[in-house]
Amino acid sequence: MTYGEELPDDKQKIVKIIGETNDKIYALAIAGKNDFFLKIFESKTMGIISSNPIIIPKLDDKEVDFEDIFLLKDNLYAIGSVFNRKEKTFNLVGASISDKGVLSEKTTLLFNSVVAKKSERGMFYFKLSPDEGALLIMHTSLFSKEDAVQYEVKLFDDKLNVLFANAEKVKFDDSKKDYEFTISDFEVNFQDDVFLVINESYRDSKKKEQIEKFQIHAFKNTNGYKKEVVDIDIKGKEIINCKMISTSKNTLKIVGFYSSVRDNGKGNKELKGVYNATIDLASNTSKEVMFDEFDYETKVKLIGERRAKKGKDVKPLYNITTIIEKEDGGLIVLSEMQFVYVGQSSGIGPLAFTPVTYTKNEIIVTSLKPDGSLDWSNVLPKEQVASVVTMSLAFGIGGGNGSFNVGASLAIPLVDLGKGPEYLGAIPIYKDGKLNLIFNDNVKNKGITDIEKIKALGNYNNAVPSLFIFDEKGVITRKDPEEVIKNELVLRPGVYYRKNENEFILYSSRKKQDKLGRLFLEK
Repeated sequence: MTYGEELPDDKQKIVKIIGETNDKIYALAIAGKNDFFLKIFESKTMGIISSNPIIIPKLDDKEVDFEDIFLLKDNLYAIGSVFNRKEKTFNLVGASISDKGVLSEKTTLLFNSVVAKKSERGMFYFKLSPDEGALLIMHTSLFSKEDAVQYEVKLFDDKLNVLFANAEKVKFDDSKKDYEFTISDFEVNFQDDVFLVINESYRDSKKKEQIEKFQIHAFKNTNGYKKEVVDIDIKGKEIINCKMISTSKNTLKIVGFYSSVRDNGKGNKELKGVYNATIDLASNTSKEVMFDEFDYETKVKLIGERRAKKGKDVKPLYNITTIIEKEDGGLIVLSEMQFVYVGQSSGIGPLAFTPVTYTKNEIIVTSLKPDGSLDWSNVLPKEQVASVVTMSLAFGIGGGNGSFNVGASLAIPLVDLGKGPEYLGAIPIYKDGKLNLIFNDNVKNKGITDIEKIKALGNYNNAVPSLFIFDEKGVITRKDPEEVIKNELVLRPGVYYRKNENEFILYSSRKKQDKLGRLFLEK
């Protein structure tokens, strides 16, 4: 890790490294409760060039709430949303930003979504294309009186022109037993194809079966974005969650956790293991779904030896955070134990403050063979907690109501970053067939790989960087600093930018001292 010059103490904490282009690094920072700034740095020295407030122009004389900021090729855009109560529309707008960090007074209307009411206006979800030249945005909302959910997906190019758009309102029948409708994930690949995973499940009490309607909705560039549906056959199992990755071999890999099903057809909800479905995009066919139970050694690390011997399953507290395509065509799946505790609010109305505690503990590392069967699994032992007091309850960890849900792993709100949660998690690096995970740890855990013996992170300001290396067979090697350096900068794994497979831009700090840096993995 090498660092640039110390950043000025301007009370602005970086919450996102947006990208790097034309010898400049772009970052988003927050000051106070929700004042956002665009910061531009010189690539070589990492010294500050400019810092400008982000104020998106009004839309129809209504204040626009800042959502996010993206660099599409060499074009920078701030994105904001606004709800129109009179017209019952939830709008999304984009404003271009000059190279000097100045927002344009002209906005581009990206979404004008008709919704049922403000409380059911839903959320917007964002995903960059692999080459960061296109932006995929999805909006979902509930129409409870119609027993329907509406989802709208659009793909924009680097000029915010619409490449593809699709909107559907889906009726559902939540009178069925244990009914759930989930938009599990969405994806854009290197060919600008768009995919959605839809999972509709319920229990047929007469047949005593768990019914899983598991589909891929594909919109391919070469087919004029005509909707194609691929069914995935699931029987005797319950799907708990799902993530997908488009591979270099023109396939779509679907992975997630599953649970067993009782004799009466009711799902057990707890995690039995990992499944893997493979879709051949050339023929739109699904190969046999592979179900891989957690092995005994992994379960011992997750739930203890006594419960593992009794055949107990794993609590459903793990979210898939990263999927890596291996050199042999298989996958490495990282699933982190994530939990959010929301305390009792104090105050009245918009002035109410809510204590929120974020927990990010051990990571299950699952390596799958090209056919989806289990290669090996292991566990990265860590225990990390951070608490904040926030005025925001829009946690971004999923949208929906009742039987409708949008699956998403824990995404900490931008307004809560800069206060501690960004020190949690781990940075994954895959190189030469080995998985490397770097994270903040308690100095007392030096050399320890036994999950039963590790101590909690505690004060993240005193954390030290630790590196776990998983070789081709899943064997762990741990590396720690030879000695703890006083006042050493502390990593913020929640705020980094992956420039390529072996280079990352970091943001680290020590009290009021902040620096940008670069991380390289050497042999």
